[in-house]
Amino acid sequence: MSTIGYLDAAVLGVVEGLTEFLPVSSTGHLTIAGKALGLRIDDPAVTAYTAFIQVGAIAATFLYFWRDIVRLAAAWGRGVASPQGREHPDYRFAWYVVAGSVPIGIVGFAARGLITGPLRSLWVVAGALVVWSGVMYVAEKRSRQKYDEADLTLRQVLTIGIVQCVALVPGVSRSGATISAGLLLDVNRVTATRLSFFLAIPALTAAGLYELKDLDPDVVTLGPIVVGTLVSFGVAYASIAWLLRFVASHPITVFVGYRVVLGLVLVGLLASGVMTAT
Repeated sequence: MSTIGYLDAAVLGVVEGLTEFLPVSSTGHLTIAGKALGLRIDDPAVTAYTAFIQVGAIAATFLYFWRDIVRLAAAWGRGVASPQGREHPDYRFAWYVVAGSVPIGIVGFAARGLITGPLRSLWVVAGALVVWSGVMYVAEKRSRQKYDEADLTLRQVLTIGIVQCVALVPGVSRSGATISAGLLLDVNRVTATRLSFFLAIPALTAAGLYELKDLDPDVVTLGPIVVGTLVSFGVAYASIAWLLRFVASHPITVFVGYRVVLGLVLVGLLASGVMTAT
């Protein structure tokens, strides 16, 4: 049985914070990092730990977007209370976030055994890194990016929410899936990225809290849990600020080369026996 120490927690916290909102797959990177640290990546307690420290990244999202979140919550409350409030675009957007989060909640719960079991393989991570890179490339090249936040429809957001479920496969990337789906629906890159952040809040919060039950004190104690969560919070906050500025003037295809190279290197390490898949 592998145990998670303070150094492991710090490393995993940095990896989580850096990769959660970039279209490179935080779960994939956490799986690779966990394996490099000598952890049993198919151990439910290790999976639970990597899921729980995502709460730090979500806390960073709350802090960064707190004005938007308060505004949307207030608009939702006014809309519930009065017909006039339901005409406001913020009320509509708040419901869109709720609706767009439902698919991953259903699929994630139904497929929880698959997600924490067979999919926790570095072969899966390697394949997903390479394959989804092709989707990202096509999405960026084909998108007309003609819709902004005010133009979003429920159908578009539900479609993006459904595609978000693909990110349950380690290596795909939740942000890579949602941003790609938005681009393929001709939503502009900045709007797709902002929507990706808001869809992350319910999805990752629910996942982190659900995995609390599998945190094993024989594998990880309170100290490393706190360290990993705090580190992921700090690094994720900086990543959010950087990513929003970056996507305003750069296509998501800039991440494709890195994803493909990492996936192919991983295939080479696995095929040569230097690393094992679990």
